[in-house]
Amino acid sequence: MRQWFKSGTPWIWLNGGAVAMCMIMVIGLIGLIAVRGFAHFWPSDVAVIDMTDASGEQSTIMGELVRSQVISAAVARDSGETVPDDIELVTRHLFKLGNRDQTGRDFVWYLELGMGPWQYPEDVFVVERREWGNFYGQPLALIREGNVISTPGDADFWPQLQASVDRSLALFNEIRRLERGEIGRINTGIEQLRLDERNLQLNPPPADIEARERERIAAASARFDADYAVLREELDAIYQSTQRDTLRMQTANGNEVDITLATIVRVTAPNAMSVFAKLVQYVERLWEFMVDEPREANTEGGIFPAIFGTVTMVLVMSIMVTPFGILAAIYLREYAKQGTMTRIIRISVYNLAGVPSIVYGVFGLGFFVYFLGGNIDQLFYEASLPAPTFGTPGLFWASLTLALLTLPIVIVSTEEGLARIPSTIRQGSLALGATKSETLWKVIVPLATPAMMTGLILAIARAAGEVAPLMLVGVVKLAPTLPIDGTFPYIHLERKIMHLGFHIYDVGFQSPNVEAARPLVYATALVLVMLIVILNLTAISIRNHLRERYRSASD
Repeated sequence: MRQWFKSGTPWIWLNGGAVAMCMIMVIGLIGLIAVRGFAHFWPSDVAVIDMTDASGEQSTIMGELVRSQVISAAVARDSGETVPDDIELVTRHLFKLGNRDQTGRDFVWYLELGMGPWQYPEDVFVVERREWGNFYGQPLALIREGNVISTPGDADFWPQLQASVDRSLALFNEIRRLERGEIGRINTGIEQLRLDERNLQLNPPPADIEARERERIAAASARFDADYAVLREELDAIYQSTQRDTLRMQTANGNEVDITLATIVRVTAPNAMSVFAKLVQYVERLWEFMVDEPREANTEGGIFPAIFGTVTMVLVMSIMVTPFGILAAIYLREYAKQGTMTRIIRISVYNLAGVPSIVYGVFGLGFFVYFLGGNIDQLFYEASLPAPTFGTPGLFWASLTLALLTLPIVIVSTEEGLARIPSTIRQGSLALGATKSETLWKVIVPLATPAMMTGLILAIARAAGEVAPLMLVGVVKLAPTLPIDGTFPYIHLERKIMHLGFHIYDVGFQSPNVEAARPLVYATALVLVMLIVILNLTAISIRNHLRERYRSASD
């Protein structure tokens, strides 16, 4: 046994077991997040159940089963439920009832006691709305301009309903295109004219030039006003057209509700759908989650602005951290005199990696935003004051703060890569007549490229998951516009952005509807985890490729 321990075999098995346990834990975590998050997009059947309470009063519930749990009868009694004394355990079910605008409640627990048989009528519709969440009920009629044009008994009811929904969606997209595109362009132009006029007041030019400028501003303003009047008329006509169709529904308690199709995203009948139809619907909902904008306090809709903001911020951060990190590492390893001061600098760089990220956020807010941004506004954007341009949190300051946070990772990784290159390669290059600069940039740096790329991608992976500093320097709950669009100069570094990590925090801890937010927290977390996994796999792939490319040169 002693000889066996001395051979090192037990430690090999222990390391292998530890790696296997880590892999199982990681896969299990990702699987748990995936099941609890992406299962939300599956079109669940809608149950209709007759309830009888302890007093004999009857009611009907209609909704999707979210989850069930077994609790003690004492807990049920403490929550106000009536449970017979001879019962110790009871089962309760959480239903998503929707119809929040009618009842004020979206998710409700019901005890299994008093429940009748669970029925799944095929004529139950799920209406997904832009406001007030889902609506559950049975259709009564499709109304157009106040007249009933089709009822559920008609053969063409479903095709007409879907055609009307598609028309409403097309009108909604046209409205969004006009408001954010054409009218947004006009508003940007008017704001620029206001700034030009303000500049004339702050820095008056010669009288003849000022007169020409004011004439140009007046003419441009008149053109914008004329264009806006045309667009406003077109927009009013589209808004009026969206009110054409109405769907009349009946709730579980018999109330009739008219829902304007302008507020509807999708109408489905999950109880009548086949497995294949549900699979198609699942893919559509999942795709919408990835490419749409959030709504309903971020508890509905998609996360595309958060994905776009995260990727844009990381790219800008990479552009800033790469040259500074690599050049700093090259100086410390190749040019700096190795003495006490160099050791102090190197220790300081190592310690920077251990500073809490929120400290970087406070520094970024105080130095980058208030000091640098405030001075930039005074020098270049005086006409916009007191409204700040760069003197407020935004994309550029968030990226710069993350660049400072991840700088030690790039420096340490690059310096380690430079240190691993054998001295014989340097000596051979110098012996062949190359200068120190040529040896560094044509021999040493290419050989250290795998370490540089690994450090950069690891920095990107960390930056993608940071939340605390971003809350102070540029990330918001809901950004009205993307940082990149079709308006000159196309890349707007001063704009605020959304971020996947902050989106998870906001939905999970700030949402007014906890149950509706729960699956979106898991789904968004899985997207963030997969993004980081992809970045790490990319790092490994690039490192291995570059290592194989320069293996013969370093041997």
